Amino acid sequence: MLHMAIPASTALWFLPFALPVCFYVAWSDMRSMRIPNNAVLALFAIYAVIGLIALPLPTYGWHLLHVVVVLVIGMVLNAGGLIGAGDAKFAAAAAPFIFIGDLRFLMAIFTATLLAAWVTHRIAKYSPIRRMVPEWESWEQGWDFPMGLALGGALSLYLILGFLYGA
Repeated sequence: MLHMAIPASTALWFLPFALPVCFYVAWSDMRSMRIPNNAVLALFAIYAVIGLIALPLPTYGWHLLHVVVVLVIGMVLNAGGLIGAGDAKFAAAAAPFIFIGDLRFLMAIFTATLLAAWVTHRIAKYSPIRRMVPEWESWEQGWDFPMGLALGGALSLYLILGFLYGA
């Protein structure tokens, strides 16, 4: 049986607010190959406000440190051309939602989500689905991939599983 470090009640508090942002990030990145700053700020604001209700104050504070750590790592990866700036900012805004005890599990979620998102996007690119949204920039990007699809999906899945299997 799966046991996660995130409390189920905490995941439940975050879910209804974070899921729409994750969906918007995935959609926006597929549409225009960018993650809007307003989505990143909205996700961070959700943590800043709901986190005060959903978490004990010491935990809330420590999780804010996750933002700084992930943002610095993201900036380095962006400078090296490995990820986009929006991807780095979204990952940093998502970081406080993650419990350190779930980090290995999150890496597995992200790996699976990334693979599934890439395969699904590639299949959709060469299917009749493409005719429904022919203007999406992600169709024309060669090997570049709308990472917001995987990032938003991974955070969503983490929170859903946290609600189902959390501490």
